[in-house]
Amino acid sequence: MTESSAITPEQVEHLASLSRIAMGEDELNALAGDLTTILKNVARVNEVAGDDVPATSHPIALTNVLRPDVVGETLTSEQALASAPAAADDKFLVPQILGEE
Repeated sequence: MTESSAITPEQVEHLASLSRIAMGEDELNALAGDLTTILKNVARVNEVAGDDVPATSHPIALTNVLRPDVVGETLTSEQALASAPAAADDKFLVPQILGEE
């Protein structure tokens, strides 16, 4: 990454105005420096990552942790509906929001 490709405070100010984010001059300068550092680090990673390096989303392979599906104690309908503000036909009754039948 060259100095000419560094992010300028003016560019950050333009992006902030497009995003309607008010930023002070100190914030603009700090963010410009941070973004330039991020771009430099991404450029360094691109230099190292060659065709022989596979793309990964995580450095360690992830696996699902599964457990046996065992039926345990459950609530009866009466127990589940005991604290409900409203119930009808053995179901929770909620306000209609879509205007549908």
